[in-house]
Parts: sequence; C-alpha cells; structure tokens
Amino acid sequence: MARGGINKAVVQKARQALLARGANPSIDAVRIELGNTGSKTTISRYLKELEPSSREPVTARVRMGETLNGMVQTLLDQLMEEGKEVISQATAAFELQRAALENHIIELKSELATAQRNSATQQAAIETQNAELATTHSSLQAELTRNAGLSQRCTDLESLVAEKDKHIQSLEEKHVQARGALEHYREAAKEQRDQDQRKHESQLHEMQVEQRKLRETIAVKQDDLTRLNRDNERLLGEARQQTKALHTQEALVQSLNTQIQALRHGEAKSAGVAEHLMEQITALRDEVKALHKASAVTDLREQETVALVASLQKENEQLRQAEIDESLEEDSNASSGAEDKQIAGHAKPLKRPRR
Repeated sequence: MARGGINKAVVQKARQALLARGANPSIDAVRIELGNTGSKTTISRYLKELEPSSREPVTARVRMGETLNGMVQTLLDQLMEEGKEVISQATAAFELQRAALENHIIELKSELATAQRNSATQQAAIETQNAELATTHSSLQAELTRNAGLSQRCTDLESLVAEKDKHIQSLEEKHVQARGALEHYREAAKEQRDQDQRKHESQLHEMQVEQRKLRETIAVKQDDLTRLNRDNERLLGEARQQTKALHTQEALVQSLNTQIQALRHGEAKSAGVAEHLMEQITALRDEVKALHKASAVTDLREQETVALVASLQKENEQLRQAEIDESLEEDSNASSGAEDKQIAGHAKPLKRPRR
C-alpha cells in the first residue's frame, strides 16, 4: 500500500530524472529522489511495472538486487510490527508487575505501622514495670531502715547484756571475798536475777516476732522480684520477635531493590516509574531505621530494668545476711543466758544490806 501520496506516476517521474542524469534508478536512489519518503516495497513494485516501457535495458543483476531489497524491506516491516507487539506485551507485563510491587509496598507499610503500634504497647508496658520497680525499691528502702533500727536495738541489748555480765563478774569477786555475807542476801538477789531474766526473755521474744515479720516481708518482696524477672524475660522475647520481623522486612526491601534494578535494565522507558519506586523504598528504609532506633531504645530500657532487678536482688541478699547475723547473735545470747543460769546455780548475786 502506497504511503503519503506515493504512486506510480511519481515513481516514474523520479526514475526518469535519474536516467536523465545518467544515474542508476535503483530503489534507494528513487526513494532519495522522492525525499526519503515511501515504502521500498511499493517503489520496487512500481519500478517493476515501469521496466517494460523503459528504453534502457536493466541488467539481470540489478533486477535481482532490487528484488532482494524488496524482500528485505518486507521482512524489516514484518519484524518492526512483531517488535511492536513484543514491546506492547512487555510493557503490559511490566505495568502488571509494577502494580503488584506497589500493592506489596502498601502491605509493607501496613506491617510497619502494626510493628510501630506493637513497639508503643511494649514501651507502655516497660514504663509500667519501671513504676512497679520504683515502688518495690521504696518498700525495700523502708524495710532496710526498719532493719537498721532493729539492728540498733540488738546492739543496745548486747550492750545491756555486757553490762550485766560485768556486774555479775563484780558480784562474783565480792562473793569470793565475803562468802559469809552473801548467804543473807541470796533470796533477794535470786528474785532480782529472775526479774532481769524474764525482762531479757521478753525483749528477746519481741525481737524474734519482729524478725519473723521481716522474713515474711522479704519473702513477699522475693516473689515480686521473681514475677518481675518473668515479665522482663517475656518482654525480651517479644523484642527479639520484633527484631526478627524487622530483619524479614529488610530482606523483602532488598528483594524489591533487586527486582527494580532488573526492570530498570530490561526496559529503559520505565526509568521514571523505577525512580518513583526507589523513592518509596528509600522512605520505607527510613521508616525501618526509625523502627530499629525505637527497638534499640526498648532494649536499653530493658537492660536498665534488668540492672535494677539485679540491684534489688543484691539488697535482698544483704537482708538475708543480716538475718543470719541476727540468728548468730541470738544463739550467742542464748549461750550467754545458759552460762548466767549456771553461774547463778553456784553463787547468788549480792544485795545491799538493809540499813
């Protein structure tokens, strides 16, 4: 089919002009004479029709070359049409793949938003745990203060017992010097000693009751610490899961980068779309980095919580050591009381004579 007004008369006119100049009227020469317009197949067909009326003979070699040029031009046109179809199919496939990638990016953004909400929830839980730990620490400080008071009272009692021991020793020395005078005052000294013993036993019983209450309080605090440790372990597990999800999302982003690079090399016309996708992926990476930073802050706060729990456990160990020391002091006091009773069995304390 002729293009742009090319017909047999125009071709004939161009052919005659070439012959007038002494040039060979080939297909390319005629097409150039026509201003590089018209299909070579059409020009070849018109030249074949004009050959019988030509006054100048055309060699068989020239005719064969023109035929081959026509066939080549036909094949070239066919290849161009097929190439257009292939390009159209590739463009449609690329559009479908681009739509799928955009949907996938939307899903990733939704997952990131969910992860950020989960991180905020975990942050709130950690702040609650910190508040509970602060309350527990205040309670422990109060208990430590109370324990210090009890220790002071025990020290005062020990001083009193030491003074009593010195007094007994003095009485024993007087007993050696004046054995005869002691016989008159044994009953009164025994009664005084019994009163002192009962008073000491009463004070010792009060201390034991207070120590028992302190042990019960420490047991309750230990249960609270155990529960806090379990909560911290659970929070650490959730943080690890969030970190694993972030790594998975980064792998997906890396896969998207690889696919976009392949599409960029495969189709130059999609450069604008690929650049847009790269901008979206860069924004997505920034969001992932922000989520990483939030996760790092969460890990740091969890480490602070673990350090606080360790401090509380250390204080608890100190309380237990104080209880052991108090038990040793009670055993020592009990042994001293037994020795006092043994001494009282051999000699009674002196009592001042009545005037």
